[in-house]
Amino acid sequence: MSRKKVKQDDMLAPCLYFPKPGPQNTRRTLEIAASRAEDLAVRNIVVASSSGKTGLLAALLFRGKNLVVVTHSTGFVKPDYQELQAALRRKIVSLGGKILTCQHAFGGVNRAVRKKLATYELDEIIAYTLRTFGEGAKVAIEISLMAADAGLISTREACISIGGSGSGADTALLLRPANAQIFFDLRVLEILAKPRSFD
Repeated sequence: MSRKKVKQDDMLAPCLYFPKPGPQNTRRTLEIAASRAEDLAVRNIVVASSSGKTGLLAALLFRGKNLVVVTHSTGFVKPDYQELQAALRRKIVSLGGKILTCQHAFGGVNRAVRKKLATYELDEIIAYTLRTFGEGAKVAIEISLMAADAGLISTREACISIGGSGSGADTALLLRPANAQIFFDLRVLEILAKPRSFD
């Protein structure tokens, strides 16, 4: 069967589907995001990084961009503990990256309700819904909300947001961000990379 011709106003955009999620996809995901950022002159890049390894790799690849590295909130693993390694934090900042550590857009106080009362709140239901696209897609959308709320990216400009499944990066989205209080104004414009198979 032959392909139909692309109409003048249509756009073909590349998307890479990984066979499975995980940190083995990190470098390729970041490279795909960097290439698309150059193609579209996107200056705002948001990337999730727990330990700082993915954040440092992003800082090396996205020099000259407005890079926001979003960490887990302090206390995510255990009280008063921050997973981002201090040495990696310094390197990311020295390369021009910004670090954002704050309450998770789909977590925070509502997660306390779930842990204490064994019932899910709306934000975690939204998170589970977004996971139908994969964990990395949920993370990418969530961190863009967090970065917009912190004033580190503009909701008037498209950004590339990069998330992963547990560790590393395996998903990159081009999106128009929104503040959390107007979450439903957020628009995913392109899927640049994601796992095709995931649990």
